[in-house]
Amino acid sequence: MVFGRDRGEPLVKVTVYVEGGGDKRELKSKCRQGFSSFFGKAGLHGRLPKVVACGGRDQAYDRFCTAIAHQPDDFSVLLVDSEGPVVAAQPWVHLRQRDGWRRPADATEDSAHLMVQMMESWFLADRDCLARYFGDGFRPGALPAEQRAIEDISKEDLEQALQEAPRQSRKRQYAKGRDSFALLAQLDVNRVLAASPHARRLVDAVSGAMAERSTP
Repeated sequence: MVFGRDRGEPLVKVTVYVEGGGDKRELKSKCRQGFSSFFGKAGLHGRLPKVVACGGRDQAYDRFCTAIAHQPDDFSVLLVDSEGPVVAAQPWVHLRQRDGWRRPADATEDSAHLMVQMMESWFLADRDCLARYFGDGFRPGALPAEQRAIEDISKEDLEQALQEAPRQSRKRQYAKGRDSFALLAQLDVNRVLAASPHARRLVDAVSGAMAERSTP
């Protein structure tokens, strides 16, 4: 989405380079739609960021670095799964420790964001959405206890729970390509932001950058 300034200042863009969408055009489209819906429900209607579905996490980082180098007047955001617990104070520290990624010289601390410990962690903030989506036979009791903070639940435990909980439903299992972005688009975003500090940080950063860049 392009945003303009008054008084002849140049147009700028806010773009989120997200891990997800695989290698297929259709799945990338669903990824963009899911995240656009998420940002819209977060209150960014009418000024949504552009979402670029990059496939794998390495591809997301590479495209982000290219954007930083060649589009310095835009606000570019990297969004990837943390793939594990986050103990570092800043996402860039986590990404350097886990992936060996360095923060580009022109990138800010607010340009890197994490889905902790994976995008599907957000689903646990809205269990009613999961139950509606999978329908009769879905077993909420197979999910991690509600008392647990969603960002503390390991990727392995979550993946197992998402296979067990729908086993008796008509869908039988959670299939990432079929279900992930459809569920993302249906989530109660307010529940996600209340349950995930890193999701809240993401929305605040994008909202703040867009407001700043649209102010004359």
